[in-house]
Amino acid sequence: MIRIVGRKFAETGLFLLFLTFASFAFVRLAPGDPVLTILNVDEVSVSQEQVESLREEMGFDKPLLVQYGQWLLRFIQLDAGTSYVTGQPVMSMIKAGLPATMELTAGALFVMLIIALPLGSLSALYQGSWIDSLSRFLSVIGAAVPSFWLGLIFIDAFAVRLQWFPTMGREGVSTLILPALTLGVAISSVYVRLLRSNLSDALSQEFIRSGRARGIGESRLFFAHALRYSLPPVITVFGVSLGSLIGGVVVIEVLFAYPGIGKMVVDAIRQRDYPLIQGYIMVMALFVFVVNTAVDLSYRLLRPEWRRAGGRGLI
Repeated sequence: MIRIVGRKFAETGLFLLFLTFASFAFVRLAPGDPVLTILNVDEVSVSQEQVESLREEMGFDKPLLVQYGQWLLRFIQLDAGTSYVTGQPVMSMIKAGLPATMELTAGALFVMLIIALPLGSLSALYQGSWIDSLSRFLSVIGAAVPSFWLGLIFIDAFAVRLQWFPTMGREGVSTLILPALTLGVAISSVYVRLLRSNLSDALSQEFIRSGRARGIGESRLFFAHALRYSLPPVITVFGVSLGSLIGGVVVIEVLFAYPGIGKMVVDAIRQRDYPLIQGYIMVMALFVFVVNTAVDLSYRLLRPEWRRAGGRGLI
């Protein structure tokens, strides 16, 4: 386990180095000038000398590699800089917005689980039945419908027409339901199909037939053996698709005006707030690293036999 974590740290260090430099360069190559945004040149008349003076003060007159090196050195010291727009420390702003994003992510995952686990399991247990057909139909529809369009449908149905839930903000559980439902439904289709496929494979394995022959109950065979056998591929796909989940959170936060770090970074991109954009990228990259490491380590719990002899599905 220590070797796995050590290898992950080394791989992630190289990846973060490449990611931060690439994002640092691309953000600065994008159209727009943060100096002009800070000076509000559309509303206030400023001279070229003032623009050049502020650009020099912010370090934009230095070569790109020098700017990146200075930023990286500060970040290693846990200093992500200050926002160009608000003047607040970037890490403080991310800490303030992170709980809302984590709430939305957790809510979406909860919705995904209560949809994917029953539908995927029932489809595998009753293949060819109406439940299986309904499950596959819903999963195809869910994969084809964009999350933002689904969110607009939910807003129109449950907020505008029925007036059950608010459409924006973060004021208790009621404001979390619609965005969590939107994102959870959007991502559940992938896991319904994947869980059905893996459970169907697990239920046809020799160790399941042997268990039945030895008189082991169907519920124990399903939950203790078949489901455990099926989960590692599902968890692997979750780790790989985590970036898509984070991207979905950003879209949903903007759609529902949910005050998380996703909406915050969209505003930062529009305002050319480089330190906040860079800090967001680093925090999300570290988050993905933690989740992927947890996924790798979870295999040892879900498939203990892999630690011993590399066998599969042994009772």
